[in-house]
Amino acid sequence: MNIVVLLKQTFDTEAKIVISGGKVDPTGVTLVINPYDEFAIEEALTLKEAQGEGSEITVVTAGGDVAEQALRTALAMGCDKSILVSDEALDGADEWAAAEAVAAALKDVEYDIIFAGRIAVDDASGQVAVRVAEALGIPSVSSILKFETDGTVATVTREIDGGNEIIEVPLPAMLTAQKGLNEPRLPNMMGIMKAKSKPLEKKDLAAVGKAAGDVAAKFVIDSVSLPTPREAGTILKGEAAETAPELVRLLHEEAKVI
Repeated sequence: MNIVVLLKQTFDTEAKIVISGGKVDPTGVTLVINPYDEFAIEEALTLKEAQGEGSEITVVTAGGDVAEQALRTALAMGCDKSILVSDEALDGADEWAAAEAVAAALKDVEYDIIFAGRIAVDDASGQVAVRVAEALGIPSVSSILKFETDGTVATVTREIDGGNEIIEVPLPAMLTAQKGLNEPRLPNMMGIMKAKSKPLEKKDLAAVGKAAGDVAAKFVIDSVSLPTPREAGTILKGEAAETAPELVRLLHEEAKVI
């Protein structure tokens, strides 16, 4: 079975975000695989192990040269080969542009199923995977918590308001992973060593049949700012009967919630 995983490189979720000139300053920030994409990688690895010999995992991303780090980590986890779509024209790409570039790269790749994370933790976007599916003309199911397949049909479970939904979808299909689908493995030393010799193919837009004008962003972020810091709370001391009137006054006059 040919399996594809889409991933995005993001800031470490524990990183302190600094804004400079209306943009996020990446200086000194550790970059990692988007955590939801790790669930996608793990599900692909589990499927490959279940399918046995002949199965192969290709991991794909779009980004700058630094994104090679994320791809090497995925290869160290057990993926077989990788593709990086990197081009100056993709600097500042929005979700539509990124999806167009990735979908173009996949047109030369054999796949029976594609996994991706349900959302990117840096910009809270859940668009790229479903846009890729639309561009490729395949069905997609988002936020799956359980996955099974007989090789031609995937049966997936996802959480909805008030319960779970079970969906059968013909392959090939795009499935996005939700937290709880599995527990991602960590790369071991042998995997890290093997990753150094696994294929990492770097392509620009021309190599995937696209021109810069084909992936012009639909929107541009003008500036980014941190939320207003919370002000210190007010502590009322004394018995409840004594402080209740003051609490009501503060809620009415200052907080303006009553």
